[in-house]
Amino acid sequence: MYVVSMTAKTRLSATVDSDVLEAVQAAVAAGEAESVSAYVNDALRLKAEHDRRLRGMDDFIAAYEAEHGVITDEEMDAAYRRAKARAIVVRGGRVVDDKGTGAA
Repeated sequence: MYVVSMTAKTRLSATVDSDVLEAVQAAVAAGEAESVSAYVNDALRLKAEHDRRLRGMDDFIAAYEAEHGVITDEEMDAAYRRAKARAIVVRGGRVVDDKGTGAA
């Protein structure tokens, strides 16, 4: 993901796991990222956006529970069962039913 940005850049120093750095360097070598810095910048941007969305979900749930009461484990289990019943699983480009066989 390349994001064109007109914002000022700030140099930083970070310590990362060797395997992570190797994967990033491989991505750069394969042309999947402009540079290690660009890759790290994109990763940090994605993490910041992810965290912002999680905070939004926290705020939504807190507001919902303030109005309707705490969501119970039973309600969570029921919601999970409903979602699972509606789910369509795709493996290897084919739809798979709940028994692991191809569905028509």
